[in-house]
Amino acid sequence: MSVGKLKQALKVFGPVMFQGYGQTEAPGGIAVLRPGDHFENGEVASDNRLSACGLPSPFNTLAIMDFDGNALAQGQSGEICVRGDIVMKGYYKQPDKTAETIRNGWLHTGDIGHLDHQGFLHITDRQRDVIITGGFNVYPSEIEQVIWTHPAVVDCAVVGVPDDKWGEAVKAVVEVKPNAQVTAEEIIALCKEKLFSQSAQERGFSEQFAQKPSGQGDQKVLRDSYWQEANRHI
Repeated sequence: MSVGKLKQALKVFGPVMFQGYGQTEAPGGIAVLRPGDHFENGEVASDNRLSACGLPSPFNTLAIMDFDGNALAQGQSGEICVRGDIVMKGYYKQPDKTAETIRNGWLHTGDIGHLDHQGFLHITDRQRDVIITGGFNVYPSEIEQVIWTHPAVVDCAVVGVPDDKWGEAVKAVVEVKPNAQVTAEEIIALCKEKLFSQSAQERGFSEQFAQKPSGQGDQKVLRDSYWQEANRHI
């Protein structure tokens, strides 16, 4: 969730927030951020801690792997993979899907993340949502976390859009609070300040975006709307 919104919840409700990350395929859970993990030295923890989804579960073994299945070092981003006795054996009567998801005994979650220096797991994005622009991997959720901090922003979604030069370009679609104003230049400047410039390319800006029934921006609907006329979708 948005770190800003999480801070608001901690201020209102106190040390009761409990977060979990997992999949049906790994029912023992993959990571847990306990109530006490939201605090350090009696104070609300740093943004880096609050952006984590928790410490790896003791019920499964976790590894961060590249797209070839090689384990990556601590701090490097890659696919989150788990294995253990309570990880599923496979999908019922779907051997092809099982073989695609479980490789060499590891369940490939399809989520991108990294382990920080304290061992906390951070989910960076979904593998299918990674934007590859000019040979660089850009993770939409990292940019969204920054844009959410702007006081005029209610919500946002970041997607990759077709670009003749870069293959894909980064586009942020923003929902602005009633009676508030923000320019594309402000959003881009904020991203350049907090992130590397490749994530802050000026490739378009909008003040409204598609909504899921839950209220969350629907990245797939947004992304597909920009790729309708393209011959490729990556």
